[in-house]
Amino acid sequence: MTGLLLSTVPAMKSDPCVPLSVLLADENPNGLAARQLILEEQGFAVTTCATAEEAWEIFQRSRFDVVVTDYRFSGMNGGELIRLIRSADSPARVILLSGFLGVVGLSEDNTGADEVILKSNKEVSELLRAVRKLGSQSPRRRPPSGARSGRSRLIMRKSAGGGH
Repeated sequence: MTGLLLSTVPAMKSDPCVPLSVLLADENPNGLAARQLILEEQGFAVTTCATAEEAWEIFQRSRFDVVVTDYRFSGMNGGELIRLIRSADSPARVILLSGFLGVVGLSEDNTGADEVILKSNKEVSELLRAVRKLGSQSPRRRPPSGARSGRSRLIMRKSAGGGH
């Protein structure tokens, strides 16, 4: 089954001596195993965990280029994990997976993730595209304290002008 899904995705072209390191967190053991297999077949070095708490523990001990996390866990959720990663001033890029994007209203803006991907029949290609894209970018820099995003700074500057 995995071979069929991967047949539509071009093979990764990277230095095999330095694989991209990915931390993968998902409470569903079947989803975790399938994503791990897909990522490893494409040459990524994957570390897995079944809870957001375990992901945070592992994250603090190791360096990862990309973190892929589900949103729903029985304890800490994926959004809380992302906040911890961002507060650690880590250069890691984060991908949030969820089957509830529309229902819960999850987006890059309100979760802090670099990419948000809906669990669907297009998930494999979207996940591989996102991991490759984020892994090839320069490390994420933490915004200056007090700044939430470029958009919020722009809005603040406009409104600070005296209100028309």
